Amino acid sequence: MLLIYNRPGFAEELTEQERDELFGEVDALMKELTESGELAGGDALADPSTTKTVRGKDGQPAVTDGPFLEAKEHFAGYITVDCESVERAVEIASRWPDVRFGGYMEVRAIMGQSGTEM
Repeated sequence: MLLIYNRPGFAEELTEQERDELFGEVDALMKELTESGELAGGDALADPSTTKTVRGKDGQPAVTDGPFLEAKEHFAGYITVDCESVERAVEIASRWPDVRFGGYMEVRAIMGQSGTEM
């Protein structure tokens, strides 16, 4: 799974041409992954201001608004790929255009149904 992190609102700071190029690159990469059979799924996430966080407090669930992390970036979406190696997943993640604009990608293996694969 390729986890996409970026700074909220960064796309709005781009010029129209830069936004068109960014989304064009995303579309091209998604098309490539679809055609190669490597794309297994993915979605963008809503703005973090709509987030609810549930943590345990005094043995009970406590719900707060938003993630309110110290980081400037937020978890913005994910892509699930089925590829030959972790190196290929890293190569795909390194081509994600958000990385050029201060975002980053986290590459994580998905644990199978039995929960023993790592």
